[in-house]
Amino acid sequence: MSPTGEDISIHFQSERENAADIELVVVVPTWRRPDHLVKTLKTIVSQRPDVPYATVVAENDPNGLGGAEAAKRFFLEHRSDSTVIVAHRRGHSHACNAGWAAALDNYPNLRAIAVIYDDAVAAPEWLDGLVAVQEGHAADIVGGPQLPVFEDPDAQKWKHHPIFSPHYDATGPVPRLFSAGNVLITRAVLDAMPRPFLNPALNFAGVGDGDFFNRCRAKGFSFAWAAEAWVAETVPRDHTTASWIRARSLEQGAISTLLEHQRDATFAGRLRTLGKSVGLIAASLPRGLKLWSETGLAMASLYPFHVAVGRLTARIGRADEQYRGRT
Repeated sequence: MSPTGEDISIHFQSERENAADIELVVVVPTWRRPDHLVKTLKTIVSQRPDVPYATVVAENDPNGLGGAEAAKRFFLEHRSDSTVIVAHRRGHSHACNAGWAAALDNYPNLRAIAVIYDDAVAAPEWLDGLVAVQEGHAADIVGGPQLPVFEDPDAQKWKHHPIFSPHYDATGPVPRLFSAGNVLITRAVLDAMPRPFLNPALNFAGVGDGDFFNRCRAKGFSFAWAAEAWVAETVPRDHTTASWIRARSLEQGAISTLLEHQRDATFAGRLRTLGKSVGLIAASLPRGLKLWSETGLAMASLYPFHVAVGRLTARIGRADEQYRGRT
């Protein structure tokens, strides 16, 4: 059991010259994607940041251990400072918490962690891009785009749908972030935020991530966006059907309602959330028509309406969304 209360065991650890030299740790939560995890790790070990870095893989399938074994084989063939842990408590929040805690526990002079999910590959200068924006804007937390790579060649039309497009376009300060799927978090944030970092009661990607960033913002931490520090996220075929996109749009609305309730659970706060949801339904037609015009996608015109309806129903829980961080 770690100091954070997470049930963690070490599955593999490379021989380290001096853990005290490590300043940056890349954390990769993984769940039943061993083949893609290897693709992710290849792009991590090819990074050449100006600071010494290590990789922590957080396996969240304690029974199967497919990811842990794949990572172990990879690191035995590609020598680098690395640790593979097993997060025995299942769920997105537990996997992230375990990985972040392991980074702090194993590397005493850690200055920041970078997080990437196991369905993504990193740009060649991903880490450099995140670090440069963090230093250039004195930001506490830096996010970057999660660009879709569609398994179905005919699905390219969905690229500009709000479900798949980045939240911001330009590098610089931003008011908040939504996903921990491509992010750099400084040591100051990790030291200041209560543990567990992600609330295990919000054990869905997007809810736990968004809640954590909301709490960081409430503590006064600053955010920035690194447009060039992208990761390419594989989108499976069944995530590009009209029914899946509609369900995900509804879920995004539900997530926003749950996050607002987390910030203010009073009766007055819930009334404000309800009023906002009703207002979004009223505004969904003009917003939808604008999206249709901008994207050329008729389906995109329904997105504001589905989000508003999702806010009213506030139902989430797609098992296949466990590690997808879009909100």
